[in-house]
Amino acid sequence: MFTGFSDEAFAFYEGLQADNSKPYWTSHKDAYERHVREPLTELCAELEDEFGAVKLFRPYRDVRFSKDKSPYKTHQGGHTGEGFYVQVDADGLMVAGGMYAPTPDQLRRYRQAVASDTYGAELQAVVDDLRAAGMEIAGDRLKTRPRGTDPGHPRLDLLRHRSLYAREGWPADPWMSDPDEVIARVRASWRRLRPLVTWGREHIGPPDFTR
Repeated sequence: MFTGFSDEAFAFYEGLQADNSKPYWTSHKDAYERHVREPLTELCAELEDEFGAVKLFRPYRDVRFSKDKSPYKTHQGGHTGEGFYVQVDADGLMVAGGMYAPTPDQLRRYRQAVASDTYGAELQAVVDDLRAAGMEIAGDRLKTRPRGTDPGHPRLDLLRHRSLYAREGWPADPWMSDPDEVIARVRASWRRLRPLVTWGREHIGPPDFTR
């Protein structure tokens, strides 16, 4: 049963940011399991009935092709098959939903749908609603525009996106130890994100998670 997030969860990641090393991880692994991974797993189980099962990411970074050789991620994230996301780190709790790491075919379908007067207008309305609700619209974007795109296209900003998701987060305040409050906030945010997640599933395909 989910019992909330304790200060130890955020303190663990503060320490990991300061010392991202195997000795730190080894000596604090019990804190990670008890105060991060287990509570997050239990939170996700509380939400599974409405949003589906959540898969947690491994805490280890893939450093094979990275200049940053830090071995551990400084956050613990999890995602559903539809595209809902939740994360715990030193700053607190964050939720998101959308298109994170599309394949070339998914990106092509995304731009085709955005260029459509019907489907593109639907996405623009969803994005506008989320922004009005206080969510941040994020994602990797081209600095110019996709090749062959009219510079006057009414949804040029959306067409520039190579990933597109909305997110919101909360700092590590005392209310996070209240399980009912945490569940309610995450559930409400994912419900607000559902139109974006649904649009992506219908016009792009299943999300591709590579984090």
